[in-house]
Amino acid sequence: MDHDRALFGRRDVLRASFAATLAGMTAGASRARGAEPRSAADGLIVRNRRPLDLETPVTELGSWLTPNDRFFVRSHFGPPAVGLAPWEVSFAGLLDHDRTFSLNDLHAHEVVTVPAVLQCAGNGRGFFRPTIPGVGWERGAVGHAEWSGVRLADLLKKLGVRAGAAHVHLLGADGPPSPRTPAWFRSIPLERALAPSTILATRMNGVPLPLLHGGPVRLIVPGWTGNHWVKWLRHVTVARDEAQGFYMQTGYRIPKLPVPPGAAVKPSDLVPVTTMNVKSLITTPAAGTRLARGEHEVRGIAWTGDGHVTRVEFSTDRDPAWKPAQFLDEARPGSWRRWRATWSAADRAPHTLRVRATDSNGESQPETTPWNRSGYLWNGIDAVTCEVV
Repeated sequence: MDHDRALFGRRDVLRASFAATLAGMTAGASRARGAEPRSAADGLIVRNRRPLDLETPVTELGSWLTPNDRFFVRSHFGPPAVGLAPWEVSFAGLLDHDRTFSLNDLHAHEVVTVPAVLQCAGNGRGFFRPTIPGVGWERGAVGHAEWSGVRLADLLKKLGVRAGAAHVHLLGADGPPSPRTPAWFRSIPLERALAPSTILATRMNGVPLPLLHGGPVRLIVPGWTGNHWVKWLRHVTVARDEAQGFYMQTGYRIPKLPVPPGAAVKPSDLVPVTTMNVKSLITTPAAGTRLARGEHEVRGIAWTGDGHVTRVEFSTDRDPAWKPAQFLDEARPGSWRRWRATWSAADRAPHTLRVRATDSNGESQPETTPWNRSGYLWNGIDAVTCEVV
C-alpha cells in the first residue's frame, strides 16, 4: 500500500472551511458528463456551503488512500460542538447491561484498522435523467481510508445482547436545525453490527478522526453506503425492530424493480439502500486533457459493496472492444482496487475512454443506471473524453 500524499488531521477542518469560503459560485461551472466543474481554491468542489458538502475531483482519487484533506465531505445538519465536554457513547436497549463509554474506555479495547471505501449513496446523482433534486454529486463523493477503532461486536458482546434483538439504532450528535426537521436517526441489522469489519472509528489514516469526518467517533460499515456510517456517534440502542423516522422509513429507499424515469412508486415497492453496487472510475487522464499522439497510460479505481472486484475492462470509441486492465492491488472486500491500461492514440481527434468493472457476484456496470426518485447508486459505465492533437 502506498501513501501518495501526506495525510493530515484536524487542520483539514480549517482548510476545508477556507476552501468553501473562497469557492463562492465557481462550483457549478460545468455539468457535462466526465468534466470536472471549477473547484474551490483548495481543490475541492463545493456542492453546498450550508451544510457543507465538498466533492473530491476525480483526478485526486488515484492513490491507495485518499488523504484526509482531500476526502469528500457530506453533511446533513453540520458538525456539533465537540470538546465542550468529554465525549461519551451510550449503549442501551436489549442488553444485559447498559453502559456509557468514554473515549478512554473505547481505547482500552483491542484496536483494529480497516481499509474501506466510503461513498455517499447519492454519488453520481448529477448524471440521472430526468434530473433529480438534491446534492448534485458527480463522480467524487467517494474515498478510501484506513479507519481505526473498536469492533462494535466486542462492545455488544461485552454488554450481553438479549433474546429478540434484531436491529441496532444509531444516533449522532448533529441535531436538526429546527423541531420540524427529522433527526438523523438510523439503524442497521444486528447481524451487520456484529460483523468483524463494523467498527467505532476514532482514527482516520493514522490520525485522530477529523471533525468534518465525524470525529471523535464514527460508525464504519464497509461495503455499505455512507448513510449508515453515522458521524459524531452518541447513542447506540439494541432493539427488536428497525428504527422509525424519515431517514429510515421514507428516505434512502429505492424501487425493488426498475421503473420508468419519473414514475411514482408505492412505498411498499421500495427497499432500503444498503450495499454499494460495483463501480469504476477513470482518474487519469482528466476529462478535456489534450494529449499527443502515441501510447498513454490510463489509470483508475474500482470497488463494490458485497465481495470484491474481479475484472476491469477498458475500451474507446475508436476501438470499442473491451480489453482487460491490469490491477495494481490485491482483492480485498471493502477496499477499492487501482488499475491501469495502455491506450495507443493514433488519430488527431476527440477520443472517449470507457471503463467498466465486474465483481465476485458476477455483477457488471451497466451502460446507465435505472432511474430512482432520489438519485441513489449511480454506477453507469464511466466515460472521459480527451483531445489528441
